[in-house]
Amino acid sequence: MAETTLPTARSVTALREQVRAWRAQGLSVGLVPTMGALHDGHLSLVRLALSRCDRAVATIFVNPRQFGPREDFAAYPRSEAEDAAKLATVGAHLLFAPPPGEMYPPGHATTVAVGGTLTQGLCAPLRPGHFEGVATIVCKLLLQSLPDRAWFGEKDWQQLQVIRRMALDLDVPVAIEGAPTVREPDGLAMSSRNAYLGAAERRIAGRLPAILRDAAGRLAAGAAAAPVLAEARQALLAAGFTSVDYVALCDGATLQALPATAPGARLFAAAHLGRTRLIDNIAATG
Repeated sequence: MAETTLPTARSVTALREQVRAWRAQGLSVGLVPTMGALHDGHLSLVRLALSRCDRAVATIFVNPRQFGPREDFAAYPRSEAEDAAKLATVGAHLLFAPPPGEMYPPGHATTVAVGGTLTQGLCAPLRPGHFEGVATIVCKLLLQSLPDRAWFGEKDWQQLQVIRRMALDLDVPVAIEGAPTVREPDGLAMSSRNAYLGAAERRIAGRLPAILRDAAGRLAAGAAAAPVLAEARQALLAAGFTSVDYVALCDGATLQALPATAPGARLFAAAHLGRTRLIDNIAATG
C-alpha cells in the first residue's frame, strides 16, 4: 500500500488559501484543534468532522500561553510525524501546524479572557491564565480558518464551555460542537498526558472514573453533595492518588456548584498521580 502523505500548512496564508479553494467548490469545512500527541479521542473528533462536513482540518500547536510557569510545556509530548500519519489514516484533508512565531508574531499583545462563573472555579484558580491562553488560541484558529463547525472533547468540559461562551460573545460564525469522552477499557479518559504515567500509576488511574461513577450514582439516588464529594476525595487518596485538587458537583452549563444533583448536573474531579494531573467529568443527574 502506498504511503499516504497529509498536506500540511505552516502559515495562516496557506491555510486560508486552501479553505478558500474548498469554499469556491461549495464544500463545508470542519476544524479539530489539538496540541498533538494524538490518541483515539482526537481521531474520533476528526471522524465526527468528516461525518458532518466535506473537508476536515486538524491543527497541531502546543500553545505556550495555556501553560503555567511550573507546568509541563517543555516536556509536553510532541510527535508531529506520527500524528500526521494517524490523521491521514482517518481521512483528514489538511494539517495546520504553524510555528510559534506564526501564531504569536513579534508585538502580539491581545488576550481573550472569558469572565463570569465559567472561569471562577474548578481548574481556573489552580491554573492562572490557562483559560485566557485557551480562549486566545482557539479564537485565533477559528478566525484563521473560519470553518463551519469545530469539535472539542467533553473530557475538558470547562474548556468546552469557555470556548462556547467566547464564540457566542464575540459573534464568531462557527458552530462549537462537543463530543463524548473516549475512554480506555478500564474507563480512564484518554489524554495525551496519560503517557506520563508509570505502570503502577496507570493501574491506579483507572480508579478515577470508577470512583466518580460510584459518587454519581449516590447523587442520582438523592444524596446531598457535600458528604458524597468528601468521601470521593478520600477514596481517591486511598486508591493511591498523590493529591486531589477537587471533586465538585456543578451545573453543566454555568459550572456553579450545586448542593445536590439537578437536571444538567455534572460531577468533576482533578487529581495527581506523581507528576501527572488527571481530570474527568461525568453526568450526575437523577
